[in-house]
Amino acid sequence: MAGVNKLWGGRFAAHTADSVEAFTASIDVDARLYRHDIEGSIAHAKMLARQRILSSREAQKIVRGLRAIQREIESGRFPFSPADEDIHMNIERRLIQKIGRVGGKLHTARSRNDQVALDLRLYLREELEKILGSLEGLKLELARGAKRHLNIIMPGYTHLQKAQPVLFSHHLLAYVEMLERDRERMSGCLERVNDLPLGSGALAGTTFPIDRAYVAKLLRFPRVSRNSIDAVSDRDFVLEFLSASAILFVHLSRLAEEIILWSSQEFGFIELPDRYCTGSSMMPQKKNPDVAELIRGKTGRVFGHLHALLTVMKGLPLAYNRDLQEDKVPLFDTVDTVKASVEMMGELVRWVKVKKERMLAAARDGFMNATDLADYLVNRGLSFRSAHALVGKVVRFCLERRCRIEQLSLNELKRFSPKIEKDVYAYLTAEAAVRRRRAIGGTALTNVRRRLKEIGV
Repeated sequence: MAGVNKLWGGRFAAHTADSVEAFTASIDVDARLYRHDIEGSIAHAKMLARQRILSSREAQKIVRGLRAIQREIESGRFPFSPADEDIHMNIERRLIQKIGRVGGKLHTARSRNDQVALDLRLYLREELEKILGSLEGLKLELARGAKRHLNIIMPGYTHLQKAQPVLFSHHLLAYVEMLERDRERMSGCLERVNDLPLGSGALAGTTFPIDRAYVAKLLRFPRVSRNSIDAVSDRDFVLEFLSASAILFVHLSRLAEEIILWSSQEFGFIELPDRYCTGSSMMPQKKNPDVAELIRGKTGRVFGHLHALLTVMKGLPLAYNRDLQEDKVPLFDTVDTVKASVEMMGELVRWVKVKKERMLAAARDGFMNATDLADYLVNRGLSFRSAHALVGKVVRFCLERRCRIEQLSLNELKRFSPKIEKDVYAYLTAEAAVRRRRAIGGTALTNVRRRLKEIGV
């Protein structure tokens, strides 16, 4: 039997079993909330004094004690105890030890339920601001890469089969668009994080004449929650962040996959710096894209965290339930994984070496100018369906001859249609195919330059 009295233990005649203490403690996870817990507690103490629920002297003593505790934690001298369950009770017990019984007044007009909801919002708000900065950084790295490699042509793919030539810059800018949507989702999440839950109590509010608007001002919350039951039981903001992170990792994983493919000997489109690769313990020749593979692999844990918390939340009756203790591991690990992976992807993009000639050679193979030949015939009066069928026969003929379309003689091409003239050869180059796709959103250089200007690089 544990011998430490709980701060909430007045109703209980027996100590908590050691096994229960070990099972229910969360201090090993939620200790990282210490700054946010102290920040919220200081604001709460100031409000209690302003409302004359505490004296000014009492509040000052509490605030000094809390700041001293923060220094203890940051210097590694704080005596964390699993018996106190979580960061909130660890700090409160230490406060009482340091300043005496007045420390017990801090919890007036609040519950751990609205306290932890506040801490999580303060924490996630801070981390979201960092993540938004990292996303902007990765977006700019991709855009700068697009600007560095403006005139490089590569094969564009559908079904992982060569389809049409595109600018490598245009391909990179596709990920810029994805990251911009990721940034918008994270920004929306940040907006909804900014509701102050403190003052909701355990679930029904409080009988004390508190000033929630004043606390919101101190903590930079633009809004206060409007329903105390919802405020203590809501984790939508965590789910929204996990969901936005899962979608972000779809994009990071797709980019990682392409980096892995492009750096392979079969593609040979790019080369990764040695310092971002590893070798084999057995095969001396190996140069493995482990960083990209790990980003791709970490997608599974981010997806799993979203599913885990959705499962926790889906059957909870209102209001607070201890199940919500399980929100922190998914949240904290996802935050850490997102920040690390976005930063690493930015480094990979910054230092990758692009093999221009290999990309262009690949873009000239695979009949990727077939659609352009069909468009050429449409411009000379054929319907697209007729032109499509005719060019299909040209491709089959080339496959039999083991040559490219542009390697056929004019007489050979005219066998398929008398509408084909000598000017067709200028129409069939990869450069011309890219240049003609000038419609908004197309791969033409004019569009890429315009988009880069909009981005600001």
